[in-house]
Amino acid sequence: MKKILGLFLISLFAVSAQAQLLWKVSGNGLDKPSYVMGTHHLAPLGVKDKIEGMKQALSETTQVYGEVDIKEMMNQENMKLMQQVMVTQSDTTFQSLFTPEDYKAISAFCKDNMMFDLTAMPKVKPAFISNNIIVILYLKTMINFNPQEQLDTFFQMQAQEKGKKTAGLETIDFQFNLLYNSSSLKRQAELLLCTFKDQDNALRLAKRLTDLYVAQDIEGMHKLSQEKQGAPCDWTPAEEAAMISDRNTKWMKELPAILKEAPTFVAVGALHLTGEQGLLNLLKQKGYTVEPVK
Repeated sequence: MKKILGLFLISLFAVSAQAQLLWKVSGNGLDKPSYVMGTHHLAPLGVKDKIEGMKQALSETTQVYGEVDIKEMMNQENMKLMQQVMVTQSDTTFQSLFTPEDYKAISAFCKDNMMFDLTAMPKVKPAFISNNIIVILYLKTMINFNPQEQLDTFFQMQAQEKGKKTAGLETIDFQFNLLYNSSSLKRQAELLLCTFKDQDNALRLAKRLTDLYVAQDIEGMHKLSQEKQGAPCDWTPAEEAAMISDRNTKWMKELPAILKEAPTFVAVGALHLTGEQGLLNLLKQKGYTVEPVK
């Protein structure tokens, strides 16, 4: 695996156009600029106070769009929907997807760290455990990490307090299906074992990604996300497209109308911003002027 430069070197790129989380979008018929912000679910909330132009960007915009509308996340009906989607409707059980030894180890981990008994929900999908394991490991090692304090949530909650419109680029139903139905149960089990059997490496990669985010090095995040660990742990091209580029393409069909409607603060995962199929490049291709906020 290629080594990422130390954080002391990252500071040298702080003035680079790529060492940036907040971007201004103007031109192409917009009366007023909008902003695109890259977020990261493992980042401390305090990172927002270190981002140049953040207060101005939030004050100049009249609506906030995230990947999903936080109000929908808090809807009781959607909570019930998640509980339905995260379990299989077939005869396949969680236990049947693993060897007896692996099942025993995963079951013990869930009891010890999640207060979750697999026997009480025998048809839970492996993706449910995968989606929580890194957060659990992070909680055990990072003193200042609070999963209840999310940047995406913060921006929308702040907007709601000021009477601004908040909305999502995707529906909750779409995200649930992406998380729990976009791959087979066998593949979900395979990916879970990759993380579970090498927790130290999984945590190390998560910390590196977060360090790069705090340094506002989204290009470094992109390069790290492209590094290969060795099959079968790596995302397939189809899986990566489903999680990143396909969603970017879908969002770009909606964003021009959204930005035209009103000055907008768009907050989505930082990895959606980078690369040829990233939002920043796609916005430029549409004729917008995209520049880092200094």
